[in-house]
Amino acid sequence: MCDDLTEADNAAVHARGLDRRRFAMLGAGAVTLATVPGCLAAIADQRPAVPVKARAVAIATPDGRADGWFVAPATGKHPGVIVWPDIAGLRDAYKTMAARLAGAGYAVLVVNHYYRGASAPVLDSLVAWRTPEGQAKLKPLIAGITPAGTARDAAAFVAWLDQQGEVDSARRIGTSGYCMGGPYTVRTAAAVPGRVGAAASFHGANLVDDVAGADSPHRLLAQTRAAYLFAIAQNDDARAPTDKTTLQQAAKAAGRPAEITVYPAQHGWCTLDAPIYDEVQAEAAWARLLALFKANL
Repeated sequence: MCDDLTEADNAAVHARGLDRRRFAMLGAGAVTLATVPGCLAAIADQRPAVPVKARAVAIATPDGRADGWFVAPATGKHPGVIVWPDIAGLRDAYKTMAARLAGAGYAVLVVNHYYRGASAPVLDSLVAWRTPEGQAKLKPLIAGITPAGTARDAAAFVAWLDQQGEVDSARRIGTSGYCMGGPYTVRTAAAVPGRVGAAASFHGANLVDDVAGADSPHRLLAQTRAAYLFAIAQNDDARAPTDKTTLQQAAKAAGRPAEITVYPAQHGWCTLDAPIYDEVQAEAAWARLLALFKANL
């Protein structure tokens, strides 16, 4: 949910002794190690399983030109995937995560969902979001994102992927999202139902959103043809314990296969530069993401 209550939860976990982790950073076609401020321990090897190639890209949308990062295996054609980052946006941590997914056999586009107001990176880490400067940068950009705008973006991103030589357009597209990017995966599947075959949300925010009414992501499932993975943080579940049941009921009513699991980890546990990153549970969620994509793309 990325709100003050979530941050208070995470701070309490740190006070009990959970340290920060190191993360890997993709640069100039190679993976190198970098350290987030205050990092104390190494994470699992994040290098791609096969050679990959990456490039910065710009994509025309109805609302302007979105910048992004595209990484794919060095040879061949592969299913396309759209990655929606968390609240801190497109940055090195997500380039690394995309490289690993590309190494598993996917052509991955990580998008800057703040492109209407700023080019990426807006912030260099998730830690920066909690600073006064970080919040001052992001809050106006967050206000500029709407459900309709996200749907327009998603359609443009799918169309762009289908035009890339690294993408096998005969196969369906996947999408994954983190924190505020979690519900964008459902909106992507609803925007282009004929192309999107799988969507995965990790510690996603506002998947059940009564304020959004008919635009709540759980109410969009019937408009999609995708299979789903909803990986929920334990502190998010504690705050909204009925959301998982609402998602289950909505998926069943829509006839959509959905794996909905509460992980024994805090909000943000899958993101490499998050202070609350949990290697064991992130690897468990990673395995389920690969299984989802393998079965549906």
